[in-house]
Amino acid sequence: MGNCKAEDMLLYAVTDRAWLRGRTLASQVEEALKGGATFVQLREKFMNEAEFTAEAMELKGLCARYKVPFVINDNVNIALRVGADGVHVGQSDMKAGDVRAKLGPDKIIGVSCKTVEQALEAQAMGADYLGVGAVFATGTKSDATTITKDALKAICEAVDIPVVAIGGITMDNVGQLAGTGLDGAAVVSAIFAQPDAQQAARLLKEKLRTVVNC
Repeated sequence: MGNCKAEDMLLYAVTDRAWLRGRTLASQVEEALKGGATFVQLREKFMNEAEFTAEAMELKGLCARYKVPFVINDNVNIALRVGADGVHVGQSDMKAGDVRAKLGPDKIIGVSCKTVEQALEAQAMGADYLGVGAVFATGTKSDATTITKDALKAICEAVDIPVVAIGGITMDNVGQLAGTGLDGAAVVSAIFAQPDAQQAARLLKEKLRTVVNC
């Protein structure tokens, strides 16, 4: 454990091809990195293995240039193949202990959770950080149920590893998460759906510094 630092979690960018508007995913992610994204997760649900691998290799190199951790959503095999920094898994995916066995001791493992019980189990099985949510209603995951601010705070207090809030977070509502003890926010549309992803990332990071430190 301890493969990622809390400060790496501040502005966690999750990719989504929905807002490319004719650009490449790499160019969009680079805009987020220029704006100050501190962590990048590649999420692809509908891409074949060869294309996914090539894309992962490209983004891995890009994140390495900016010295930002790069993880892949769900796909442990591709993470191993391209030498990603780690993997993020959900409750319905491979358990953290099994992922750790495949990836080895030095990779980052993130786990999605909604309850203190799930959070403590993930920590015990070797997770390096938690993604907790959805904290607000979200358009990117239609089946995501929301959790309360109190539930987020209880999870932050229960574990020793970094906690990132996820789900429907925007510049307008992120301030509502102040006082929970979270280490950062994972966002999709708050960066990538904006006309200027670099500026959106910069402003959101400034806002998050006030939310995380209070």
